[in-house]
Amino acid sequence: MRRLIFTLFLTGLISFAAKAQLWEVGVNGGGAGYIGDLNQHNPFKMSGPAYGGFIKHNFTSHYSLKVQYMHGIIAGADSTSKYQEDYNRNLSFRTPIDEGALIGEFNLLSYRPGLDRNAFTPYFFIGVGFVSYNPTAKYQGDVYELRSVMTEGQAAPYKNVAVTVPYGVGFKYNFLRNMSVIADMGYRTAFTDYLDDVSGNYADKTKFTNPVSLALSDRTGERSGLYTGSVGTQRGDGRAKDGYMFFTLSLTFTFLNDKCYFER
Repeated sequence: MRRLIFTLFLTGLISFAAKAQLWEVGVNGGGAGYIGDLNQHNPFKMSGPAYGGFIKHNFTSHYSLKVQYMHGIIAGADSTSKYQEDYNRNLSFRTPIDEGALIGEFNLLSYRPGLDRNAFTPYFFIGVGFVSYNPTAKYQGDVYELRSVMTEGQAAPYKNVAVTVPYGVGFKYNFLRNMSVIADMGYRTAFTDYLDDVSGNYADKTKFTNPVSLALSDRTGERSGLYTGSVGTQRGDGRAKDGYMFFTLSLTFTFLNDKCYFER
């Protein structure tokens, strides 16, 4: 249903943009990555695909504002870690994420597709939005939604929507009057520590009534049979927020005419 609403919304925006000036529409695709409790050291590690679309208004040749939707997959597994402590913890997750954001872009050079001397420009961006997430994990051949099994002994499931702050850098190149290609690298600070379902300490195992919750709360002994996740000891990395990133290529179409640009 969420994707259907977005599709209808984007279709309406494109229909409006086609009648306007100084508007752009675009699609993008690339990779998604994650920084958090199961990847504390590698900010460039990609873990899944990403794709989306946006509509943008160019206020000047240096500043624009866009509404963007992105879908991606982030994942992590302690079994791939080179750090022994993380390897022994043996947690894993896979999280589909959906992001909607309002983002301001700031071109370092004057950039007017098809009209300016500069056919390219570096730029940076910052914005605000929301992200919905639903971490899952495999256990004995089945996939479980970790939020609902409450692996850290929560009294209720944590929220699955959080505020997010996108920021990053990119490069634009206008290769044909109305058409441009954009490469960007954007990080996000998410105001949640549960993108990976890992945040606090190991819970008291005697409090679990669901055997799946108990099994997924402490996976340290799945290889050795010796479970070391003692109640109250650290399960996560101690940081209050997770992060994620998108590395994407975008293809854009600009609705413009000479008059609207030269009058600026």
